[in-house]
Amino acid sequence: MIRFHPRIPLGAVLCVAVAVPATAIAHGTDITNAILTNRSGDCADYAGSYVAEVEDISRQTKYTSQVGITVEGDACILTSNGIPNHDFNGPTANFANNVKELPATFRIPRNPKPSGSPTKLSQRFYDGVMLNGTPVDLLSAGCWRPDGRRADAQGNVLAGCRDTDPWLIDPPAYDEYFGVDQHNAHAQPDGRYHYHANPNALFLDHDHAEPSPVIGFAADGFPIFGTFFRDETGAVRAARTGYALKTEPRPAPPNGPGGMPDGTYLEDYEFTGDGDLDRCNGMSVDGQYGYYVTTAYPWVLNCLMGPADPSFSKR
Repeated sequence: MIRFHPRIPLGAVLCVAVAVPATAIAHGTDITNAILTNRSGDCADYAGSYVAEVEDISRQTKYTSQVGITVEGDACILTSNGIPNHDFNGPTANFANNVKELPATFRIPRNPKPSGSPTKLSQRFYDGVMLNGTPVDLLSAGCWRPDGRRADAQGNVLAGCRDTDPWLIDPPAYDEYFGVDQHNAHAQPDGRYHYHANPNALFLDHDHAEPSPVIGFAADGFPIFGTFFRDETGAVRAARTGYALKTEPRPAPPNGPGGMPDGTYLEDYEFTGDGDLDRCNGMSVDGQYGYYVTTAYPWVLNCLMGPADPSFSKR
């Protein structure tokens, strides 16, 4: 169930058609629980210094989020201390690791170009970063491995799998085990807070009046929009993914987990092209290509149209 917080409009730098500046506090503009409105695909239009006062709800611990965006030639540099602009780790969560302040720097190309062929997502890279400084990391390290030392009753392990392993688990379908919070996020072993799907923040996913804003940028520099866009008829509606569950049973053990595809594994899905979005979960609207948050797999993006900038490497 989607949870909404009381929110404030973000100040003039990150917003469009919002003239009232946000509250200024130490070292930046306050974006606590802010809703974005800007749809510009140029990261330079989000330059500024931002802060937020938030809480780890379960641990009753206060944090200060710090995000800075500067422009350096043909790229933007986003720095973050790793804390989101909203409360986290609430009653629906079961974090295996505590969130920590972990500084990160991401270089976002201002004029991204598509590659000859899409780039597959990799566990070695973050897939993108939201404008609140929180990375998007869609691939899990869990998979079907029935002979694994910590395999559960379904034969799944939650760690130790590579992105090349078959039957990789899709976290939103297995969230009771991954312990994500109301923002589809949790902490990695090093304490890095990251999203696996819709952040349920930064945009209104129940508001059909206007198209969704840019809420972040993928590792290739293309923007990430919220869910809604204005279609060719002029209607504002949710973007539809082009993926669907396969209709044939999975291979039976030992070649696969067996059973009908239900979304537990990435291989449960196939691209049909029946939605609005391409294989990477993106499309061009008014001449701007971008990825769209969707209510179904692949949630944010499934590949990158361009090469990932090396700054998104986890090493």
